[in-house]
Amino acid sequence: MPLHRRSGPVPAPSLAFMLLCGLFVTLLIAGGASRADVGGQIVVQAVAWSVLLAAILFAPRVPLRRMGTAGLFFALAGMLVFIQLIPLPPSLWKALPGRMMLVGADSGDVWRPISMVPGATLNALSSLVVPGVVLLLATMVRPDERSHMLPLLLGLVGAAALIGLLQFSGAGFSNPFVNDTPGQVSGLFANRNHFALFLAMGCLIAPAWATRVTLVSWRLPVASGFILLFALTILATGSRAGLMVGAVAIIIALLFSWPALRKLTRKGPRWLLPSLVTGAVLILIFFVGLFIFTDRAVSINRAVSIDGNEDMRLRALPTVMHMAYEYFPIGSGFGGFDPVFRIHEPFELLKLTYFNHAHNDYIEIILDGGLLGLIVLLLATVWWAIRTALVWQNKGNDALPRLGSSIIFLIMIASFFDYPARTPLIMAVIALSGLWLGEQHREEGAALPRRGHEL
Repeated sequence: MPLHRRSGPVPAPSLAFMLLCGLFVTLLIAGGASRADVGGQIVVQAVAWSVLLAAILFAPRVPLRRMGTAGLFFALAGMLVFIQLIPLPPSLWKALPGRMMLVGADSGDVWRPISMVPGATLNALSSLVVPGVVLLLATMVRPDERSHMLPLLLGLVGAAALIGLLQFSGAGFSNPFVNDTPGQVSGLFANRNHFALFLAMGCLIAPAWATRVTLVSWRLPVASGFILLFALTILATGSRAGLMVGAVAIIIALLFSWPALRKLTRKGPRWLLPSLVTGAVLILIFFVGLFIFTDRAVSINRAVSIDGNEDMRLRALPTVMHMAYEYFPIGSGFGGFDPVFRIHEPFELLKLTYFNHAHNDYIEIILDGGLLGLIVLLLATVWWAIRTALVWQNKGNDALPRLGSSIIFLIMIASFFDYPARTPLIMAVIALSGLWLGEQHREEGAALPRRGHEL
């Protein structure tokens, strides 16, 4: 198939695109941890605020409505966290569920916010600068630069995979910006589950990059190589949740690639396409089997040896559920799970390490945000479901809306077992994916551009 060349000079990248690229590179290096006290949080938030200032001062102005529904949900999330920091009169605060245990003998008439750990909630509010800046910059980039985000993200996932393979080989690489565990294959992340999820996202980004709008034949084999690399690295991470999201991502990747494969093979015999797909699956099975035979598939080894009685997440689940019920409908405050859990932690769960999150983000959102958090969560889920149905029914060539839907779906699955959306890098990917998912309505409209847009 012939390659499509650009006519005329290639325009220089816009300031917004360069800032967005720089921010994502920073997030890859220092944005892989959720803890508030790691050095990477300082770097990430400092860079994000600096990028925001530069964008406001020097980048072209764009109407905020271009952020679409993704921007609306970002605003709702920010307002929800901000409300929890507003001081309340003592009589009202004491009437909130679960607060009386914090009232001292000499507490007096002190006004307190809804959040039981205001410092942690303030940090949670500050952390929202990352998805906010990503949304702003992504709406500022030129239309021709939108396609460049895919090779950027694919390169970031590829770089993270190479770091993970170095760790797997025994190189002992440790990221000084995150609280990673020595000996684990976690790439640049603090948590191997989050790393495995990031690799699974790469399994989606690769076919989207290979098949978006204009099909270039050499991209499909390259994308297949990336998917194989990411899949094998997921096996090396030891992440049980990673096995699940990785398998789902590969299935969706096949759905992405199927129309392009049909175009490439339509002039060949009818058996060519099934043979190619079968061959790719057999190659993947061969390498997975090789990993298992050589006892290098850590994820599978952990999956078959799991003991529910020893899994702290399962043992702590009844306590976390009771906490969510006790603080409902107001919530305990975002970011404060660790100190609040210590109040309720039963004796039989005490150990030398601490339980930093509920390891089920849906329950933790209800615990932190109460009824309002539940409402925002339900609204976001319904919007995702409606938009997903629309973009997958649409026969357009642009893969970005479907990619955004699929990435969010992977994060939704992973959030049943962990807290990936609390890491800055994945927060940024969520913001970008939400923007892509909500942009489909502009492409389904009339052939002429909307007012204020050039032909």
